[in-house]
This record gives sequence, C-alpha cells and structure tokens, in this order.
Amino acid sequence: MCKCNQQHVFWSMFNKKELPCRSFCRTLMGNSYAGQLRSARFEEVLHNSIEASLRSNTLVPRPVFSQLYLETEQSFGRAENEDEDDEDGSESNSPPIPYQMKPPPEGCCTTDGFCQAGKDLRLSSLASDALDVPAGFMLVGVKSPSLPDNLLVCAVDHRFLPDERGRNALLGFSGNCMGCGEKGFRYFTEFSNHINLKLSTQPKKQKHLRYHLYRNKQGMLVKGAPICWRVNDGRIRPIRPTLSESSLSSHEQPPSAALTSRTAVAGSHVEQPTTDGAHTLINGNHGAPSSAQLHVNQPGRSSAAAPHANAGPPKKRHKGWSPDLSANSLQDSSVKSPPASLSLSTLSVSSVVTNGNRSEIPSLQSSSQASAAIFSPPQLSVIVPDQLLHTCRLQPVIFKGHGPLPQLTGNVRDILVSSLLHSCYLSSQTLPRVYQHYGPSPIQPLSTEMQILLTIYYLVQLGPEQVPLVEDLEQIFMRSWRESHLSEIRQFQQPQTPAVQGRHYNLETPVPLPGHLQHISLQSHQTLTSSQLPWLAQLAASSSGEGVVVLGEDVRSLAQGLHQTFSRLMEGKLQNTNYVVIIVTTPGHETQSCVVVTGKHQCRALSESMFSPSEGLKEINLQLSSGVAEELIHFCKSLGSDGDIDNLLESIPTNSNEALPLSRNQECPEEAMSSPRKEPCPKDSQSSKDEVSSKESKDTCSEYSAEWREVRPIQLAVARKLLSHVCAIADSSTQNLDLGSFDRISFLILVPPSEVTFQQTVFHLRNSGVLQDLVSSDQECMSKLEAEEYVVKMDKQAQARIDHLTQEAHRNPYTLYILVHDHAHWDISSSSCSSPDGGLGLVDLLLNSQQVKDAANILILHVTSFPFALQTQCTRVSPYNEIHWPPAFSNDVDLYHERTRYFGVSELLETTRSGGCLPLMRYDSSFESMSSALEERFPKLHSAVIRTMVLIQHYCMALVAVSGRISSSHNLHKHTSVETMEIMQALLTAAQQCPSHHGHMVLLRIPSLALAEWAHRRLCRVRKQLDLEDCFEIILGNPSQTLTIRQHFTNQIKTWLKDQDCDWVPHTYLELEALPCILILSGAEPLGESLPRSLKYCDLRVISCSYLHRTTLEQELGLAAYLVKAESRPLHKPGPGSDVIESDPEKLSSTDNEEEEAQENGDSVLQSTQPGPVGCQKSAAECVPAQSTTSPNVQKGAFDALPSPSKAQAQPQPSSQSFPHAPTAPPNQAQAPISHQIHPKSTSSDSSSPRASSPHQNCSWARGVGRPPSVLLPRALYDIITVSDSSGLPRCTSFLPHIYVAWASSFRPLLSKMMTCTEQSLYYRQWTVPQPNHMDSSNRTEGRSDNFHPRRLLLSGPPQVGKTGAYLHFLGILSRMLIRLMEVDIYDEEDINYSVQAESVQFHPPNAPWPKTDVIKRMPFDYIIHDAKYDDISSIYCPGFKPVGERNPVRQEDVYLRRRTSRIKLSKYAAYNTYHHCEQCHQYLGFNPRYQIYESTLHAFTFTHLLLGEDIQLYFIIPKSKEHYFSFSQQGGQLESMRLPLASEQNPDCIKTPIFTPTTGRHEHGLFNLYHAMDGASHLHILVVKEYEMAVYKKYWPNHIMLVLPTIFNGAGIGAAHFLIKELSYHNLELERSRRLEGGSPADVWPFIILADDSCVMWNAVDLDARSGPVEHAVSLKQVLQHMEACPELAHYGLCGIRKWSSRGLKGSKRWEPFFRGHLYDFLLLNVDRSQNVQYDQNRFTCHDVDFTLRLHSAGLIVCRFNNFSVMKKQITIGGYRTFIIKTKMTDVPTSVGPSQYICAPDSKHLFLATPAQLLLEKYLQHTSQKLFPLSIKNYANPVLSVDCYLNLGPEVTVCFMSSRPHSVNISTTGLLFSGLLLCFADAFVTSAFLKKFTFLKGATLCVISADRSSLRQTVGRLELEEEWRFRLSDEFQTANAKEDRPLFFLTGKHI
Repeated sequence: MCKCNQQHVFWSMFNKKELPCRSFCRTLMGNSYAGQLRSARFEEVLHNSIEASLRSNTLVPRPVFSQLYLETEQSFGRAENEDEDDEDGSESNSPPIPYQMKPPPEGCCTTDGFCQAGKDLRLSSLASDALDVPAGFMLVGVKSPSLPDNLLVCAVDHRFLPDERGRNALLGFSGNCMGCGEKGFRYFTEFSNHINLKLSTQPKKQKHLRYHLYRNKQGMLVKGAPICWRVNDGRIRPIRPTLSESSLSSHEQPPSAALTSRTAVAGSHVEQPTTDGAHTLINGNHGAPSSAQLHVNQPGRSSAAAPHANAGPPKKRHKGWSPDLSANSLQDSSVKSPPASLSLSTLSVSSVVTNGNRSEIPSLQSSSQASAAIFSPPQLSVIVPDQLLHTCRLQPVIFKGHGPLPQLTGNVRDILVSSLLHSCYLSSQTLPRVYQHYGPSPIQPLSTEMQILLTIYYLVQLGPEQVPLVEDLEQIFMRSWRESHLSEIRQFQQPQTPAVQGRHYNLETPVPLPGHLQHISLQSHQTLTSSQLPWLAQLAASSSGEGVVVLGEDVRSLAQGLHQTFSRLMEGKLQNTNYVVIIVTTPGHETQSCVVVTGKHQCRALSESMFSPSEGLKEINLQLSSGVAEELIHFCKSLGSDGDIDNLLESIPTNSNEALPLSRNQECPEEAMSSPRKEPCPKDSQSSKDEVSSKESKDTCSEYSAEWREVRPIQLAVARKLLSHVCAIADSSTQNLDLGSFDRISFLILVPPSEVTFQQTVFHLRNSGVLQDLVSSDQECMSKLEAEEYVVKMDKQAQARIDHLTQEAHRNPYTLYILVHDHAHWDISSSSCSSPDGGLGLVDLLLNSQQVKDAANILILHVTSFPFALQTQCTRVSPYNEIHWPPAFSNDVDLYHERTRYFGVSELLETTRSGGCLPLMRYDSSFESMSSALEERFPKLHSAVIRTMVLIQHYCMALVAVSGRISSSHNLHKHTSVETMEIMQALLTAAQQCPSHHGHMVLLRIPSLALAEWAHRRLCRVRKQLDLEDCFEIILGNPSQTLTIRQHFTNQIKTWLKDQDCDWVPHTYLELEALPCILILSGAEPLGESLPRSLKYCDLRVISCSYLHRTTLEQELGLAAYLVKAESRPLHKPGPGSDVIESDPEKLSSTDNEEEEAQENGDSVLQSTQPGPVGCQKSAAECVPAQSTTSPNVQKGAFDALPSPSKAQAQPQPSSQSFPHAPTAPPNQAQAPISHQIHPKSTSSDSSSPRASSPHQNCSWARGVGRPPSVLLPRALYDIITVSDSSGLPRCTSFLPHIYVAWASSFRPLLSKMMTCTEQSLYYRQWTVPQPNHMDSSNRTEGRSDNFHPRRLLLSGPPQVGKTGAYLHFLGILSRMLIRLMEVDIYDEEDINYSVQAESVQFHPPNAPWPKTDVIKRMPFDYIIHDAKYDDISSIYCPGFKPVGERNPVRQEDVYLRRRTSRIKLSKYAAYNTYHHCEQCHQYLGFNPRYQIYESTLHAFTFTHLLLGEDIQLYFIIPKSKEHYFSFSQQGGQLESMRLPLASEQNPDCIKTPIFTPTTGRHEHGLFNLYHAMDGASHLHILVVKEYEMAVYKKYWPNHIMLVLPTIFNGAGIGAAHFLIKELSYHNLELERSRRLEGGSPADVWPFIILADDSCVMWNAVDLDARSGPVEHAVSLKQVLQHMEACPELAHYGLCGIRKWSSRGLKGSKRWEPFFRGHLYDFLLLNVDRSQNVQYDQNRFTCHDVDFTLRLHSAGLIVCRFNNFSVMKKQITIGGYRTFIIKTKMTDVPTSVGPSQYICAPDSKHLFLATPAQLLLEKYLQHTSQKLFPLSIKNYANPVLSVDCYLNLGPEVTVCFMSSRPHSVNISTTGLLFSGLLLCFADAFVTSAFLKKFTFLKGATLCVISADRSSLRQTVGRLELEEEWRFRLSDEFQTANAKEDRPLFFLTGKHI
C-alpha cells in the first residue's frame, strides 16, 4: 500500500484493497505530471485520493483539493495568528496605533495643504506661480493622505532622489518649503510636520515624495513622471499611472452594457470597487466590461500582479501601517473611473455586487439573449433548444467564468445568464494592495486553473438541496491563496502587541472554511498548467457521482460545451446532475470556463434570487392576476376527496342559525385571487352567542393584565446613555451643539409607512408622559390627535411635515428639535436613485438635506436593530455617537434588577443545539416535501405562490380536522402536517379552556400582499363553513391599512381591559393581547410592528430564501423576539456549539420591533426541570432526537397536560440543555385520536409566583405568556442559519449586511464571536462600502473619509427589547435637563433672629424711592444678624432684643448640606458662568472659534499702605478692548490709574461704579458674565484673583480685566481681598482727583465701588402696586445700580446694599419699610472716600463683613439697605473663599484633625499644620468656646465683651461689640455684666481706663491675642490686666504653626 498520507487518510471509510497506488498515479498522470508538479505533498495527497476513490463503492471519498486547500490544520494555527497580529493598523475606520507626531507650535496653521506658516502648498494653487528653486534642487510633488486628489509642492535636493532606475539616492533628506520659503530641512520627519502631512505612520520620503513636477508648454506646473524608489530586496517598484489616470476621466469612462442575467447564487457577493464611477450589480443584473477593458484585463496572473499607482508602502514596516489597506482608502476614494489594474480599487469590471440582489443602474433588460451577446464573439453562437423548460422542467442558469460566452440564440427565454461567478473570480485575483507594489513579487494571485479546480471542489461539497454561496467560494479562494504563499506573506508581517490583538480586522485574520474537513496546508505553492486542468477537474468531480459533470477533454470551445449540455438536458441525461462545468484549454490561449446549473432546486432558487424584492412581488402579482396559478389549484383538488377542501366543506351539515354564506365566499379561490378585495365585516346579529358569553362572564379569568406604561431600568439606563452622548457633543470643543442656549425641545418621530407602526408609536408616546412634560400639562394622557402631531409616516406627505419643522427650527433658534428616525434601516436608498426596493429615498431627501444638516438646533437620532446597514466607510454617524443596547446579564447576574431576560435570535439558534429537546426554531419536513414536489411539477410558478397555497391548504385541513366536523373516516392527516395540526389545535383549545376565552396569536408571515389577501379570504371561508367565527379572529396585516377586527372580538378586548369607551377600537397588535387569532402579516419586510406576548407560533415557512442579507434574515426572525422572566429561565449553560454569550447579548443584534411591555404579566414557564415547548415529533433525519422515554408513535402537539411539579422535577433532564424536553405522555394519551386530545398547555410556574395559587390554571394564555414563541422556517433557510462558522457565530452573520451595501474586499476576515458591538461597528465601517443607490454613497468629501454629521446619533438594540420606550424617556429627561439648565439652585432662606416684639414705627413711606439721610440717622442700627447663612455664628448683643428659643449648633462645614434652596428659572437678566455662550455674548466673552482671542497686557501697579508695611506691587491684566478704562503715561505706557467718572455725569447706557468680584477656585462656575445682567450697558468689571490662579482665569475669561493679588495673599482669605480692593480703590480715587485737577476738570470724582460675590445670579425689584400685595419681579443689574447711583444723598452714606432674596421675604408683612439700617452682605456699594479710616481686616477668613459693618457703624458712618431690591445667590458648591482644607505639614493629604489640635503650648513638640494661623485661631474659637468661656454658654444677658473686632465664638456665645475709638458709636453698657473679655490685637486706643468702664462676672474668662509672645506680654502689662485677672503659665497657647509660618499667641485668664 502506498503510504502517501500517513496522517490524515481515513482508511476505515473505504474497502481495504491493496493497489499499486503510486504506479497507477504515474500511469494516469503521464510523464508531464512528474515534470510539472514537484511537490511531494501534492503528489501524496493526490495518490491517496485516487486510491480512496477506487476503493469506495457507496461512500463519497474526500477529493484531493479538500486536503490541499479547504481543511483546517492545527499546526499552522499559531503561525497564522502571529502573521495576523503583525497588521496592527489599516487605512480604514478601525483606529490604528497613532504615530506620535510632534505637536505643532501654538498659534501655527494646521490646515491641510498649507504649511505651518499659513502658506498654500497645493499644486493647484501654485501651478501658475513663479517659484524660486535653488540650484541642485528639483520640484517634487508630495502626496498627502488628507488630500488624495492634490499634490503638495516642495523643493528637494536631487542627490537625495533616485534616478530613473531607482538607484543612486543618498540616504537622508534635504528640502525647502515652497510656501513660506523656509530652507534647510534636514529630516523628512521635521519637514512633514512643517507641511502638515498629519500622518498616522512614520514619515518616509519613499512613501510621500511621489512625482516629479515640470512646466508644460503653457508654463503651468504639472505632475510628471513618478519617482522610482528602490525597495530593500533589490527589486524596483515603479509607480506608473493607471489607465484611468492616463486616459480616462470619470466622465470618459466607457459605459458598460446592461445585463439581463440575474444573480446565480442566493445570498452571495463579491467585492465592490470603491470608485464612484463603478456600475452597480444588484440582484444579479451586473455589468460586463467593455471590449477594451476585457482586452486589457485578462484574468491571468500577469495582469493581476500589475502595479497599482499611488499606494506604495513605506520602505520599512511600522506599527499603525497595514498591508491590507481598505478599499476606500484616502488615496483611492476620488471620483475616477477604474484603472486597468485588477487591484482591489481598480477592478476592470466596474461593478458593485450585493448579497443576492444585483441590478444594473444604466438599464435592465429581460432577455437573456441580449445578456449573452455581450460576452460572445460574433462568430460563435449557441442555439437554445425549443421547449427546454417544458422538457426538462427547469430553467438552466449559466455562470460566466473565464473568457467570453458565446452568443445565445433561439429559445433564450428558457435560460438565465449571470456573471456573478466571473466577478467572484476577478475579485479573488485582486491582491491586497500591499503585495501589488513590489513589482515582480513571488506573491501572485490564484491562477485561472486553480480557481476552476477550487470551484469544482466547492460544488462537489454542496448537498443535493444546497444552493452555492459566493461568500463560501470567496473564503475558499482567500484561504487557498494565503496558504500557498504563507512564507512570502510572513516577510511583510511584524509582531503585534497583545493590547491590540484582535482589534484590527485586516487581511491576516483567520478565515474559517466549511468546517467538517481537516486542513492540510501546502508546503509550497503549485503551478498547474492548462493541459492538466481537464483531467484533474474530472478527478475532483468524480467523487460526486453524477452531481457535478466536467466537460473539458474533448471540448474545444465554450459554444461546443454549451451545445453538448443543452443536448444532454433534452435527452434527459442530466437528471441527476446539478452542475455542469465546461472547461476549454486550447494551447496558446487563455483557459475558458463556465458553469451551467442544471439542478431543479438550484435553478429555481437562483432564478428567483435574481429578482429584486419588489420585482419578485410584481412577478407573484402577475402570476396571480394572469391565472397561471389556476393549474396548481386544480391539481390540488384532484388529489382525491380527502384533499379537496371545497368538497369536504360542502359535506358539512349547515347550521340552521348560521347565515347563508355570501356568494363571494363560494367562488373559486383562483377567481378571488385575481380580484382581491377586503372582506366585509360580519353582522353583529348573533344574539344567542352573545347571551352565552354573557352567562359565562360571571366566571371570568383573573389572570389577564396589560400594562404598557412602565419604564424598565435598562430603558432608563439607555436613555441616560443617550443623554450623556448629547452632553458630550455639547461639551466638545467643536461647539456643534450649544445646549445652554436652548430653553425647550420639540421632536418629530419618523416611522415607516405602516399604519400599525404609526399607531403603535402614538400609543407609546401618549403613555410615556413626554408630551405632558413638553406642554407642562397636568393631564394624565394627551389626546390621540395631539400625539399624532409628533409622529409622521415616511410617505409622500412626510416632506411637508419635515419642511415645516426645518422652518420652525430656523424661526426658533432657542428650541432644540430632535428628529427620531425609527426603524432607520428601512429606507436607506439614495434620493438620486429611484429604486423601489428600499422605499422612496425620503430619508435621504429629508434628513440629509442641507437645511437639516446646517441647522444648529436639529439633532437626528437613528434607531434601529441593524446598525450595520448604516455602518459603512461613508457613514454619516461618528463611531463615538453610537449607543448600543447594554447587556442585561453578566455571568447570570441581573445588572439592572428588572427580573427579565431577553430571548432573541441567538437564543432561538441555541435551542436548535440543545440536544434531545425540541427546539423552538425548526422546519416542517412534511410541508417541505409537499412543496418541493409541487415546485418540480410547476417550474414556471414562483415558489412563494406554491408554498403559500400549500401552507393555506395545510391550515384549512388542520382546521377541519381539529374542529371535529368531519368524520374520522377521512384521512385528513395526509394533506397537512403535524406542525400545522399542533398550531391549529393550540389556537382552538386555548380559548375554550379559559373562562374569559383568552387565547394565543399565530403569526402567518406572507410577504406578498396579493397572496396574503387570498390566504385571508380562504381561511375566513373555511372558518365560516365550520361555524368557528367567534372562536378566533383572522386578521389581515396590511401595512397601508388600519387594523380591523370584528366587533365581537373588540367587545371581548374591551371587557378584558375594563374599558368603558364605546368608541374604542384596537389600533395596534399590542392591544390584541390574549385574543385568539391568526395574524397574516404581509409586506416585503416587517416595518416595526410589535407583537403581543400572547404570540405562540411564528410561522415563517413562506418567507423567501432568495435574499440572504443579514438585515433581511434577522428582522424576520426578530418577529419572535421576547422578554421572559429571568427567574423562570434556566441557567444558561451553552454547549460547545453555542453561539450565545450571556455576558454580551448585544453581539448579535437584530430588528427594530418594540415591545417594552413584554415583561409585565405572567411568569415564564421555562424551567430547567419542567416541560418546555410542545412541538412536532420528527424522525432523527428531520429533527433533533426526541426524548428517549417518549413512545415513537407519539405525535407531539397532541398533549397539553402538565404533571404535578413534584413529578416534573423528578423527571431526568440533561443539565447542559437550555430548554427542557417535551413532557412524556402516558400511553393511553399517546394512542388517543388527535382531534380529541384537548389538554392544557404544559406550564411550570415558580412556587413563589402568585400565579401558582391562581384558581384559573386552565388559562393557557396566562401559563404561556412568559414563553417565547415557536418559529417555523423554510428548510433551506433553517439549514443556512443554524450552521455556525469557526468563530461560533451563526452563518448568517457573515452575509452581506444590506442589499445596498457591498463588501470592500474579498480578502476580509469573518466576524468574531468575541466582538462587542463597538468592534462590530468598526468591522463594518472598514469592510463595507455603500453602493451608489445607498444614501451614504454621496457622503464623500475631498480629503476626508470621516465626513460625520456632528449632531447625529445611532441607537441600536435587538428587536422587541424596548428601544421605543428608551428614546421616549430620553426625550423626557432631555426636556427636563434643558429646563434644569435654565434653572439654578437659589438660596432660599428665611431671615433669622427676629424678635417677637417687632418695631411698629414706619420711618419711610412704602413707595419711597430713596432714603433720606436725617430719617436714616434716626433709625436704630440693628446689631442682630438676620442672614441665615450666619446661623452658626455668635449672636451680637443688642439691648431690648430677646432671642426666641434655642438654636441648634451646626458645624460650619455642614452649611452647604443644610442650607435651603429653590429651583428658579433664569431670567433674561441673569449672570452666567463660562458654560453660557450665546450669540450675543460672543464679543463680550472674547472667546469663540470665529473670533480671534482678545490680546491682553500685563501691567504692574505699585502703591504703599501703612498696614502692609512695604510697597505692594499689583498686576492688572487688561484686554486691548478695555484699555480705555485706564490712563497710561505718555512715555512708556505705564499704568497710572483707573479712570473714574464724575459724580455729576449722567449716561443712561453706562454704569459709573466699577464692580470688583473677588474669586477663587471658580474659574468655570463663577458668574462673571454680566452682559445680560447689565442689559448691554457699558460697565467696568474687575475680577480679583490670586496669583497662582491667574493663568486659568485668563484662559476662561480672556476679555475680563483682572486684578492679581500679591504673592503674599495666595493663602489669605476673603478679608485680604476686600482689604486690598478697598485700599487700592481709595488710592486710585486720590490719583484720579489729582489727574482731574491737573487737567483743569472738577474733582468730584465718583467715590463708590461695588463689592459683589461671585455667586450673584439675578436681581429683583419689589412691585408694591400689585393687587395681592408686594411681589417681586426680575430686573437687570443695570436698573438696580442706576437707581442706587441716582440717590440724591448717596454721598452721605458709607455703605449701601440690597436685600437677600427669599421666597418668604414678602409674605405676612403688614407694613413695608423700604430701607433698613443693619448688616449688609454679598452685594455692597461702598463709599471708599467716607470709609477711608475703616479698613477690612486683611487677616480674616470668616465673618469679615460682620466685623467691618460693626466697625463702620461705630465710626459714625451711615449703613443703609435698599429693601426694594433683592439679590439671588446661586448655590455653587465648588471653590470659594470658604473652602479651606486643614492639613498637616507632613503630608498634603487632608487628615482628620480636631479643633483641639489647632492650638498647642508654646515650644512644644506638636504636630504642626500647614494652615494659616488666623484660620486656625478662628476655627478654634468657633468650636471650643464652651471651654474658653464657660460662663457665656447660652447666656445672652451676660455676653463676652469684644473690643474693636468681632470674632465668632460659636452659636452658643453672645458677643457684645465695643469700639475703643474716640467719638465712636457704642451701645450703653450700664448695668451690664460681661462673662468674658476678648482682646484681639489691641492697639493704642485700648487702655486700662477704657477697660475699667466695664464690669465682669466673677470667674469671667479673658482671652488676649497677639502676633507674638513679646507683644502678648506687653499688652498684659500695658493694660494692667494682672490687677483684675489671674493668669497661669499653662494658660498661654499658640496656633499649631511652625515658626516660619508665624503662629499667633493668646493668653487666657480668670477674673478675680
């Protein structure tokens, strides 16, 4: 025996005969074989295959090429993976590893085509310019990736360029910029940065210096010869212009003649050239190249290896550069005709091929003769025999292969011709571009001979009923090519980091093949000659018997081969042959080939797949209307008396109470089909039946419930995810969406033209509450008409609605309009291509219009379950704007706690692999057998007509059988199937078992409307004859018509819903919950209709198997998607073949039908230990194995009985199965007649479910409401989608995504099971391109491949999962967010510390505009603090005040948490932070991309102050636009002063008072934008910032004047800022007076300044004339200030302010005092002239304003508050002067340090704190007052005497403020005993005599505070404190600061 293949030959399969294998092979092959094929491996495999063929009698041995090319070998797995990992980037939409380019200098130009100096470098711009080229330099064209159709001009030293032979180029670079003239670039990297190449790979001169430039005769600079660079291995890589570039433009491309040949392979596809000039092949009609193109592009290897222009790889490999560049790369995406090369983007056959649907754009012809003539030479022709179709009962399909086809004449209507296989050959010969640029590279495409051999093997592998798929053949070609050149491919590889493995989907990703064979790689590539091809082909086909016939040895031309094929067909010699392969090998000529499909099933499938979906429906309508289908109907009637349904119905005795049937119902079905019409509604005259139902209503079922309003947690999460994406767009630097400028939203939901979908969306919208939020209505539900205004069907009337919306958007720029495009995959056709397949192109016409695109307030949201239809290389949606439905479960953990689990397409497929259980998705073998027999008998009829008639015949027979009206003598089961019997039995028995007649829905999907109408009439007639009209409803689902059901069933639903509305009728399928019915859903595709949870059977046996696209298949399967109770579903334990990953269910998304209510009612009955779905028991050959304990005679579907839970749990169940077996029936039930077995449907409710104890367990609907429906599929479709590829995903996922999408390359990988939705998106964005009739095909911009719409989002999620509810909730929360953006949290606190005995004196009239000085002086000063923010500080003693109750001490750190706020909408006079940037504010803010950032100048200013002890240097940052507010010296421009107006000046558009706002930590959130608050008035606003924050404030507020505090104030508090502002203002006042006097002007300079908090947001004025009492309304800050500035006696006041707003401030006040004399806060008008002797305490951190007001009043200055105005303060929890963190010096991390640790004994080893000493002292006194002043706790009558300052001693201590200054204003202290004395930095005015005026309690506490220990002792001695106070050494303390931080010291003592 020959030991050729010792490892992989399965000898057990064949007879063990010893043959002289090797000698036989030599004899067979001849001497030429030994000389040609030298591979030992090839020879061994060939010998083994021959020997196996000879030994085999019945089994089919493995052909030789299955071992060579088509099997998977493990030994090469790792090497291939390593090769694949090398390609870590590609020029596609998958993000490569970016090359780290040097960032451009700040302020330089970064525009493509310009250098960094801003000079134009484009050849088109410099063509006519005179350029200065230095000697020795040459002008060179640089190729920029971002400018594919242009060159950049530069000058390069010729020594660094190669000569014409690619030699003599020096290493390095030397070049000049021809734009700005900069010279001396020595590195190409540096030069590429300068000219803004913006590369993602390492810059290489070999890659980007592409062409020589020269002057033509006209003196224009034009592109010359390409630069010929030399590659590493010594080969020269010339770059020659392609055919299209040299001779043909996009308008000169020779048109390709149209073909009538339609697609020959269902669901197949080849690559699409990416040029726009390419023609389109849809549904098999694809163009052939012109004769010139065919002459240039022969499919041999020589032409395939031709170099490709403009795509040479770099000299070295770098990460981020991929050898398999995308077909639509930047270099090849320009609009040009295809070049002559056979490269991926230069395919000579200018075609775009889609999956299963190919059509020619120029023209469509119906004659195959014309199509054949295109390929044939005029001298050759073949006569098609007459009566070919009639004789053979098939229509042969001819696949053009290699070479031209002969002209077909004669009866050409009986054949079909397709060039699909030819296009597949061409695409497989197109190498990835990286391998084409190496000239005579050893890497060659597959030869013609190898393609033919692989094709034959593939045809041999197909089963007798299988149809060839081009996807499979392409993958076979790719695998074979890769393995034959594995060693050569490796040299272009480099290792890839683990972080990016599997993330870039390039060429080298493993491509799985049909996987039941092992893989044996070639050790070296082979060379097959044409002389060897015929007998090798016959050898490969020999294992198929007669399945594949090869004509090659005696055939001299294709015409001869076709003639022989036609002759054999007419003679009946090819009855068992499916494919005839014709091979012509003539010496000296190219090999020619073609394939003739002769299998009946294959011919029918291929011929029908050549119709587009709309053409297929037209063909069906034509056959029905022309009466062609009558022969089939008559044949069905002739099957015998049992098969004639009309005779059976006539034999049924007529019920006397039944009305006579209408004549229309008695007419022949074929006549009814020819004139379809609507069935009239039956009369409601069945009173007897109504009476029966009314009697039964007393015993009703309590299980029914239908709620659709609840938003599930996962929907809320998706809505928030959408909102976050919208906010991300708004927050981006592109400013494409300004959310801050919108005050409301409006929306329009676009749905497909389905009336049910429209009503369904309106229904959800009404119940979502979104409309109530929009109109602020209190109605529970808006009216239906109001809701319909927000939903529009995408029909011809939609344009007016959308035009109206765009006009509204233009008129209302402050309204955000949202266009929700639901079911977005439905109409993606281009408006410029009128194609009936994808709709009318309205989406492209309306949503992609320029008006919508340019509207800044229109946001588009696409919602779909098929995002891959929109994810192409030209998509308009950014990958960052995609929102994918999140997985609800991760490792069986419910992430959203909603107790539901999604059951979709993946789970349906999983049930087919669950072993012994009956799968939920299956096919009906009986139906398939009957349909196949009729299809062979009627070859002219469309299969949809045949299958529909057979299916309806089955339903009618099953209905008759189940009804029991026919005697058992009739053998009805022969004319129906067990599956159909089960469906009808479950439909009828479910309603009978429930007291309320709840039942199930059966979905019957019939795409053809004409067939659906016929089926509806036929079923209605049978139902009427059987007197079952009130048992179940039959509904015709016509997308263009409203839902109509009989009144009897409407009344039933109203009873269940307890709806009292007499006019209510159901409008959606969701409202048919629990209604027993058959829904016949028509239409070419589902249009988003949601189905109720009562759907039990989804019958898809009639859907077409011809259009194998992922979108088409998954949206049909998505009709059965379901939400089941999570606790009822078995734990997911997928088997080895499972394609479902529970942690990521989003990886297999499908259609767009919404049912967010599916989890509401009913527990699922799917328990791992309970019986599961009941179905048909099939043989082992037809279905999965049945349960071993079931009798072989049992017919499933006959049982609905359920054993007790204990018994059910005792039944053994395989733990690895996701779905349980059907219950085992007792023998007596198994033998019962099927028509009498009416039992409850098997259920298993959880013991904890309330339904387990329900008294109505007979309600089949209630038990099965949580069970997914069963799905019945055509056998062909079932076989396709249930097969998994090597990645574990279903076979259908590798199909073309959509009919309008094409693959970018045949050298693409398959989808991986581990891909997330984001990675799937990147995959489709890289590997698919839109066809010309796709709406995104026009989305190409010169120089850009990512032309994304900035305001376009894409929401994707599986079907029936709740996307409608999610986006409706998103609209609601977006509306509320916009309202919230217009609202702010305002401190709303009621004044505190008001005495019960309020003063009743009215000092001013209520309407007094200004205060009078003499009256104000008579008003008593109110020492009490009324601001609620100071609720936690020490109260100030005031005679006559009696505190009410006790205050709870609150820590100051908790102020933000406890303060009361209110949400207030911003008025038009509000102040804003940096996030507000409306159009009016652009110039005010000085920061916008359309404006140049304002230039600012830093000016130093020096002044001297005694308290500071030295000269202080301040800095002003003054923008150029604000310099007029300052005066500068004439020499040097030194800042001299800030200009102040005169007090006498009056300007209604100007504010005289400068506004100072000290701020820290609030550069983003501070309210510094006063443009709207000032109502456009001119004003001077100065921000006072700390030095370390200067840069960040300048960045955010470039047009604001800033005063920078000195460095010593970086750690200071608010007191220092106010101190410096006040003193600087007084110093500036003096300077201005001097300047005015020197200029001869009066010196009455305006002496006031405004000190405003950075959280003041709005201002209000009191209206006293309102009817309901005083009310407040918003006013501008301009009005407030101008009113205060106009006060006649304002100069007499030292400090003025306004009231703080409170919602209860005006309530309950019997009198209104317009002015108040007391403490002022937050917004102050300060007279710096009068208050020059009273300074703010620069050391203070807290209560500085209380301290300043007390000292100002004691100095005799008038303090006045204008009560007619109020200020609103916004709650800003970020930054501010109150946010100081106490931390230790040992670490910067904040630590928990108690107040007792803020001080320590002097000279002690204590933990020092990195906190200012003053802050430590204030915090210590605030929190430890009970220790310092124990007698003062809650002792208002005996306060602590505080001299010259106010310090917070805690809320339980009362402080009495006294001023030691002469002539100061103090309260009378006669008879007042003090409980303590506080002396803080006592100056010379405090004397011992002054202190002796006061009396203290015995034991009162003294606290003396000084800056150091010596001054502390001096103070004690100077004030003679030791006479009355006792001190101890242990009573001296210091703050916990280091010496260098200057701690404060204080001494305590007790009064003697």
